[in-house]
Amino acid sequence: MIITTGTNPIPEIVQRAQSLAERTGCVYAPRGTLSLPKLVERSKDEEVLVVLQEAVRLLRPGMATMEFHPSMGFVRAKRILKGEVDPMLTAAGMLPGDSVLDCTAGLGTDSLLFAVYGSESSIVTALESSLPLYGLLLEGMSHYISGQEKVNAALRRIHVVHSDHLDYLRAQPDRSVDIIYFDPMFRVPLTDSAAISPLRQFANGDALSMVSVAEAVRVARKTVLLKEKALSGEFARLGFTELLRSNSKTSYGVIQIDQ
Repeated sequence: MIITTGTNPIPEIVQRAQSLAERTGCVYAPRGTLSLPKLVERSKDEEVLVVLQEAVRLLRPGMATMEFHPSMGFVRAKRILKGEVDPMLTAAGMLPGDSVLDCTAGLGTDSLLFAVYGSESSIVTALESSLPLYGLLLEGMSHYISGQEKVNAALRRIHVVHSDHLDYLRAQPDRSVDIIYFDPMFRVPLTDSAAISPLRQFANGDALSMVSVAEAVRVARKTVLLKEKALSGEFARLGFTELLRSNSKTSYGVIQIDQ
């Protein structure tokens, strides 16, 4: 993956792009006057992450462009800030101050909700094994401006880590994180939404393993949570109790940790 800017960037954006390239171990490619297709052709690289003054975009030739945006997560975050109930947080049994490990960060939507509700006293860690998505999250969560200051602050508090979740879990002490969350890519997509369809081209599509769940149960203090299609066989296969919701195509599965 290469990291670049728009044409004629201001010095601050160049510095951000260079810093992101250093943090991700990628190559910074000055844009100059080159079009993005020409830049890709010259670099011989498939993915390009473009840092702009008010956005960050990820693209692959022939695929739809992805831009960092909380999407429906922003709507849900505003509801949480108003004191409304969110089904994910209820299923997790989260309390403000709880620590959370999001093992499948994706676009970071769920990490954002945990951080908003958890407030300043919560530690939220978002793992992403895909390098392009990791770069997108790292830049987006550091600089995205939503128009809601508490949402912006929550984004900045999330600790984004480039790691396979099983490797990361194996390195953690027993009972060291309150809530561990999995939202793997569904085996069969529910929809071809504008947000999810581009995500599939970059995300890790592997099914969640029983080994990963076992490690999560070892590390968690309170809850291990799984999001899946309603009535999915994954809940039973992996040992989760499914919490069915009326009029919802998705469910949350829970493993409660004995205190």
